[in-house]
Amino acid sequence: MKKLDKLILGSFIGPFLLTFIVVDFILLTVNMLKYFDEIFGKDLPFLVYMELIGYFVVSISPMALPLAVLLSSLMTFGNLGEHFELTAIKSAGISLLRAMLPIGVFVVFLSVFAYLSNNYLVPKVNLKTFGLLYDIRMKSPALDIKEGVFYNGIPNYSIKVNRKLDEVRLEDVLIYDHTRGQGNLHVITADSGRMEPFFNERYMMLTLHHGHSYQEGQSQRGNKDKPVSFSRTSFDMNEMVFSLDAFDMKRTPENLWSNSKSIKNISEIRVDLDSMDRELNHWYFFNFANTEASYNYFGRTRELTPPKEILDKKNESDSLRNLKYKDEYENAENGIALNNDPDSTGTLQPAGDQNNENDSSLVSTDSTEDMSEDSLQVDPGPASKENNSSLARTGEEDSSSVDSYGGNRSQAAQPDLRKINRNAGSSNSVAKTPEPVMTLTAEQQERLDSIRSTPRYQSSQATVGLTAARNIKNNFTTNKARIEEVARNYRVFKVAWYQKYTQSLACFVLFMIGAPLGAIIKKGGLGMPVLLSIIFFIMYYMLTITGEKWAKEGMSDIFFGTFFSNLMLIPFGLFFLRQARKDARLFEPDFYQGIADKIKKVFVRMLPQKKLKEEVL
Repeated sequence: MKKLDKLILGSFIGPFLLTFIVVDFILLTVNMLKYFDEIFGKDLPFLVYMELIGYFVVSISPMALPLAVLLSSLMTFGNLGEHFELTAIKSAGISLLRAMLPIGVFVVFLSVFAYLSNNYLVPKVNLKTFGLLYDIRMKSPALDIKEGVFYNGIPNYSIKVNRKLDEVRLEDVLIYDHTRGQGNLHVITADSGRMEPFFNERYMMLTLHHGHSYQEGQSQRGNKDKPVSFSRTSFDMNEMVFSLDAFDMKRTPENLWSNSKSIKNISEIRVDLDSMDRELNHWYFFNFANTEASYNYFGRTRELTPPKEILDKKNESDSLRNLKYKDEYENAENGIALNNDPDSTGTLQPAGDQNNENDSSLVSTDSTEDMSEDSLQVDPGPASKENNSSLARTGEEDSSSVDSYGGNRSQAAQPDLRKINRNAGSSNSVAKTPEPVMTLTAEQQERLDSIRSTPRYQSSQATVGLTAARNIKNNFTTNKARIEEVARNYRVFKVAWYQKYTQSLACFVLFMIGAPLGAIIKKGGLGMPVLLSIIFFIMYYMLTITGEKWAKEGMSDIFFGTFFSNLMLIPFGLFFLRQARKDARLFEPDFYQGIADKIKKVFVRMLPQKKLKEEVL
């Protein structure tokens, strides 16, 4: 059995490596064509192109592995069947599943490797790919001045050459100088010139011969008396030096791409999903909290309370935010320390003021009671005494609360006399209920009600109602768009999370299709296996795109949409495996001729029964 396993596995490894290289090259060519205009023609070093190609090869490998497994398994078992090796294996009492076992174990390890690559290697490579592509896009094209066309590659200059004798000699040159940023106020013309780079091609010298320089001053607003200055200068030779730093490629820091889902692993995506979920819950709670204010009459007697799930998430988010705030700001370094007294309520106290807290609160209470009694200068009744005692307690709480968070202790000990006098003055009138000023008669009430039927009042009422309705609609539209945007980002990131698993699982699913299918067709090489592989890979690719689109748009469950392609292809694999174990000839005409004969026999049997029923009736 070990020799047989080595034989089958050895016949699979070669085609697998070959097909993986071919498929990777095809996908690499497709990806490179997307950025062809942005990459080439910028005089980049050869190592930069090789670096970019290497990044592309690694980033497209998750898509190339399933197709390579499908094609290589089809070729392997097709060759075994074509050379009757598979027949010899079955005649020796070895089942097809046992013959598929060594390649199946290899594909399982390959799926694990694909998962680890998708989760750890590909995100880092995508980060470098995005940064390098952006730097290449931002790089100016190579210096290439064409005849009769303005060239704007050099910053702050626009150059036009009507005729080029060669790469150095120029004729009929026109230059617009925009270095001062004031428009076309400086123009240079010349009959001929020479363009030569120097100092390792970091600078370019443009030598102009027999030309003119026209320069116009800038007009000032509100000053119509002074004419605009204009100067014209003739020269026999004028040398201009241009810096070519704009043609150098500058590398962008990689931390600028930290928000893309393609450069995150599963743990980082889960952190982002948790943040998005809390943000969604925040907007749900915000809508419930602000909707009641939009309905003036609804909110007078009823309340809009958020569901318990939203409230629980809101409380959890607030508690986590408070803990984070305490860890970052409320510590001994910032002058605030936690009170470790077991009898206390866990409030925060300023560092160094815990010893004087009780004394200050006592002084605050005594001074509040004394000053309140002196200021009233009357013998208060029972109600007034209760009011004063409650005010004293309120003053004590206020002073202690201000003192505990680092406020001014002398100000906290002094009571607010205006508040005490105002409350004391109104304490005698609390017990008595004020009588209404006047009572409307039935005739007066009817007259006031008749105002509502006037056209002016009805028009005003309709206008107010329409304005309120428009405001409510605008608020709901804005909030709905905001929530849908966050929800779609949440779905997109969750799809990216599940893709780490689906792309690796696709290797095993396509192996379940390729191996039995190769045993059925019994043909190797690059003919029928390549055709069938392309058909099933196109099916897999279309189903993957369709399912992911459903998941991103919220048309289906995210898990179902992401695994849709694998779920649809598994029945094909099981069907082909069942047919391969029975040695079915799915790709031979005799197989379908037999099915047609069976269908005919069924119809032939049914027709006499129908005739007998008609004769009896």
